Amino acid sequence: MGTFGTESPLRLQVSSCLKTLSTSRDSGEIVHALRTLMRCLDDGEFTRIHHTHALQVLVSAQSSHWFSRSHDEDEEEMKKLWGEIIIRGPAEQTLLTLLDTISSTGESEALDRCVSALEMFLSAARLQVLLWSRCEAGGASSDSPQLTETVIGHLAALPSITSNHLHTNTPDIFLPQQYYPLLAASILDTLEKTCHALRAGRDCSLGFVSQVLGKVCIQGYSSQMFETLGSRLSFVTREDALYQRVTQKLLENVPERCTESVITGLIRSLSGAAAVSRLMGNLVLTNKKAQFVLTHKLILQQYQHPTRLLKSVLGYLAVDSSRRPLLKQVLRSVCQVWCNSSAVKHTCVEQQLYVSKALLLCVALLDDSEIQELRQEMLQCMLGGVQCRLDSNVERIRRMGMVVGECLSHRLDKPGSQLKFQYGADDEIGELKSLMESLAVNDDEEEQPDASNSLQPEPKVEAPVSSQSVASDPGNGSESELDSDDDLTPYDMSADQEKKKSAPPRYVRDCLEGLMSSDDAERFELSLQVAETLLRKNVSVQFSKVLLHLEDRYNTALFLSLRQNAMVALTVTDIKPVVDYWTTEFYALNYSLRQRLDILEVLALAAQELSEPVTNKHTGAEPITAVTPLGQSDDITHWRQIVDKRIQSKTRRISKGVTQPVKAVPNRYAPVAGFFFFPLLRSYDRPQTTFDLLGGDHLVLGRLLHTLGLLMHLAVNAPVVSQMGRALLDFVWAVRFHTDQMVRRGVMFAVCAVFLSMPSENLLTELGDDLMETRAWLADVAESDCDSDCRSLAVQSLMLMDKNLKSQLQIPDMET
Repeated sequence: MGTFGTESPLRLQVSSCLKTLSTSRDSGEIVHALRTLMRCLDDGEFTRIHHTHALQVLVSAQSSHWFSRSHDEDEEEMKKLWGEIIIRGPAEQTLLTLLDTISSTGESEALDRCVSALEMFLSAARLQVLLWSRCEAGGASSDSPQLTETVIGHLAALPSITSNHLHTNTPDIFLPQQYYPLLAASILDTLEKTCHALRAGRDCSLGFVSQVLGKVCIQGYSSQMFETLGSRLSFVTREDALYQRVTQKLLENVPERCTESVITGLIRSLSGAAAVSRLMGNLVLTNKKAQFVLTHKLILQQYQHPTRLLKSVLGYLAVDSSRRPLLKQVLRSVCQVWCNSSAVKHTCVEQQLYVSKALLLCVALLDDSEIQELRQEMLQCMLGGVQCRLDSNVERIRRMGMVVGECLSHRLDKPGSQLKFQYGADDEIGELKSLMESLAVNDDEEEQPDASNSLQPEPKVEAPVSSQSVASDPGNGSESELDSDDDLTPYDMSADQEKKKSAPPRYVRDCLEGLMSSDDAERFELSLQVAETLLRKNVSVQFSKVLLHLEDRYNTALFLSLRQNAMVALTVTDIKPVVDYWTTEFYALNYSLRQRLDILEVLALAAQELSEPVTNKHTGAEPITAVTPLGQSDDITHWRQIVDKRIQSKTRRISKGVTQPVKAVPNRYAPVAGFFFFPLLRSYDRPQTTFDLLGGDHLVLGRLLHTLGLLMHLAVNAPVVSQMGRALLDFVWAVRFHTDQMVRRGVMFAVCAVFLSMPSENLLTELGDDLMETRAWLADVAESDCDSDCRSLAVQSLMLMDKNLKSQLQIPDMET
């Protein structure tokens, strides 16, 4: 008869204790079983084989009767022993068991005890024990890759695992803003222990810690981690070379898929290139993924980072001689992008600004010998990049090209031959120019002395100048004699007016002569000031010609505004002949872009004034956009406000209180809307010697589209609005894929105006054949256009289009 194998004494002892804990209601037996398990914690066999099952029994629902007797004298000791077993057990097994139990347990006392146990686990610094156990040589050599990956996943996703099950009852220590700084502090403690072990001659492995760090960062919590790690590592690595090597090894072991998130989070948390160099070492030379991220992705593909990150990255490449070739490589790549005209047209202004900053920083970090080596490439970059930006309609892009061109010319050209432009100063320009100043890449911001604590020289206090001191000054003796008549009371001349040599003209003929005179500045100014008043009473097309060609010969105050107001008054007073003149001259030869833009501006303002209610006293139409020089004519803020108000007026709201009925007034614009609109569309596709609307003159094309959209919007409810909408859609369809973003903004504005103004039934009829294609085009613009205004207007157009179509395609309920 065979014999069965005998079980080990420890196994029998643990089985007996667990049976007692599961079934017994005697507090004395429970306390004895817990004490026995406490003694077993020091046995390696127990921790390897029995601990997980014992822990499951301790947190299971079967042990709820332990704490049901509030007056039991052994209850406090039971709670104490129960907590110590959880805390003193193997950290890795404890974490996995607690998290798995939380995930699989419904609302109960057992779940509450498990959550409490996990809180104790984190508060008792058991994360540090877990990480260090994996760093010691051979500490986890027998674990399978699957188990290691499971532990890493649970460590990195603890807030998600707990909050997905506990919802609003999640304790604060499990939330990301508290848990990840706690995990970061545990990593710091592990790195410090690693340094001590290496000094003692013991080997350590940072592979597990690197994987945990990478897993957390790739899940989107790099800022929470490096908020604690970054500043501390920057401080301890200043004087400790071993700590530098340990930190560099930590980053080297990060998995490749996590490299970008770890590096980006680290650099954002540091204060300078020197700190980045200490912590990363030559990682950019040994790790191809890190090199791609640092030399390409953070510079050319992403633009949301602050300027401080650019300084840190480029300074890191420049601070060591072995990395400087990469700095020159980055400069070449940035130069190619900066002078690419296609990139200027198809990327947003913010990304172009980011690339411009990178270019200036690279140039500032190069020495004179490197500048000479790269001179030819930089010269081509400067000439091509400045030219394509000066051709842009966006003022910020033009000024950006001017500033960068000046800065590059300052490094490349000799004094006297350097580029110089005229532009207004603002914060953006000041920041760009400041990037060319010498960068102290060897000093961190945090290493600079605190200005509040440093000794500052006492400011010199100037004594107030008094009459006695002036009189006592021998050099001022002659001035003191001039104050002898200070007691005389001066005459009140506040109401006096300067006497004019000429009187304001009272007739149109005299006003014309005054404007055409070339030798009397005072008469010219008086004529221009009264032109609007005279024109509203007496009109002549000849006056239109004079105003269109009028120049500011005497630097007259408010010249542009006065001239424009007169042209508008001329248009609204004698509408048809003057509007015919404006629309004919718009496509005529030998006019400047400024004059063509003035015509569009006057037509838009006149149409707006005509569409307003008639009042006894004229106050003039509110300017659609301020009269600005040619360089600032791309502002369409006021027109966007008009569209927004129109959209709001179509929104149904519950009325509050009694509203007064609106008094009907005639609309003077509706009968003449066609005179304003259709002539502007008749010759757009006929290029001329001095004017090519579909070619290089896209600034005028963009303004024309905005003007047509406004004329369309003001013609709402007019009989001709449907024909106007069809014609405008045909025009828009021909230029909808234009490369210039100003033109695309005008296209979107015009489409939005059509959907706002055309009746729903006519819109469905006019768009019937092209409905799906139009909708697909708008959806593509809303998703992929590089300009935010184009995307926003496309979304509004889609919403209006869908609303109009739903109102027409809605099927009425059938009566039964």
